[in-house]
Amino acid sequence: MAKKRYSPEQIIQSLREVEIHTSEGKTIAQSVRHIGVTEQTYYRWRKEYGGFSTGQAKRFKELEKENSRLKRLVADLSLDNAVLKDFASGNL
Repeated sequence: MAKKRYSPEQIIQSLREVEIHTSEGKTIAQSVRHIGVTEQTYYRWRKEYGGFSTGQAKRFKELEKENSRLKRLVADLSLDNAVLKDFASGNL
């Protein structure tokens, strides 16, 4: 089965649909089946995007991407720094 990728906006819209369906008296299982995901996916989405608006979710994902890029940059610089220290002390 092919894995679908949902944008944060689509996820928030789907979460709102489930809320509407459950307020109409449907169960969570019926509601998530209607939007085409599993209950596990629904609960994971709700945990991650539960209190966000559409704009906030998009910004959150951008910040996560920037954060991971910066972490990689710091790791690379730390490694370079350690190599230079070893070289300067004559341990190589």
